[in-house]
Amino acid sequence: MKPLPLGVRVAAGLAATALEQARRLPQQLAGLPLTVVSEAMQLSMRVQQHVTELAIKGDDVLSGLRPAEEEPEWATFDEDETPVTTSQETPADDPWEEEERAIAEVPQFLPSYDELSIAQLRARLRNLDVEQLEELLRYEKAHEARPEFVGMLNRRILTVKSASDPAR
Repeated sequence: MKPLPLGVRVAAGLAATALEQARRLPQQLAGLPLTVVSEAMQLSMRVQQHVTELAIKGDDVLSGLRPAEEEPEWATFDEDETPVTTSQETPADDPWEEEERAIAEVPQFLPSYDELSIAQLRARLRNLDVEQLEELLRYEKAHEARPEFVGMLNRRILTVKSASDPAR
């Protein structure tokens, strides 16, 4: 017997497949909404994941062009509410103070002080008392005397003192 042409065989296979699918259709219709929703959610999650990956790559690229500010100008903190002016004394004013500055060591209660950013230090200040804050201020003035650190320490000292003084 001679085989039927390819087109006829493909058409017969297609018809048989359509018939099988038609018989399974009632069972598939019951689960169709759930399947459609599930696939739509998967697609949505994939798109969100790709967008997030692109945003992260963009952040990496842009961070090299513009370094992040250590303390954004729009950020305000409790310590910033009452400005305190400080006078920086020169070591020549008092020889005893000059000697004290020379021997000042990193405070034992905060040994990683020199490695902290201003934001990291701010987070730790709430746990310190006035004596510890004043010790940090003396150390900062004796070593790097960074204006933003000195100002923040002065404001925190004032805040702690005013909170502990009921007359104020």
